[in-house]
Amino acid sequence: MANTNIDRETLRELADEGNEAALDRLADLADTADDLKELSELLDEGSVRAGFLLTRRAAASGDLRELQRISDAGYDEAGIELDRLLKAAADGRRD
Repeated sequence: MANTNIDRETLRELADEGNEAALDRLADLADTADDLKELSELLDEGSVRAGFLLTRRAAASGDLRELQRISDAGYDEAGIELDRLLKAAADGRRD
C-alpha cells in the first residue's frame, strides 16, 4: 500500500515545481485549518482550488469585497458569484 501521508514541505516543493495536484492539496489543507492567509497566497500563486474555496467562504458570508478581490486575482467564478449576490440584493429592494 502506498504512503498517503505526505508532509506539507514535500507538497510545497512539488507545488513550486508546477505540480497542480500538490497545489490543490495544499489549498485543501489550508481550508481545513481555516488558514485564510495561506489560501490567499495559494490563490496568488494561481491555485484554482484556492479560488474555489475562498469564493465558497466569501459567498456564504456575503463578503462582496472579498469576492471582488478573488475575482481580481484571476478566479472568474468569484466575479460571477459577486454579480449574483449584487443582483439578488437589487431584486430584494424592489419588492
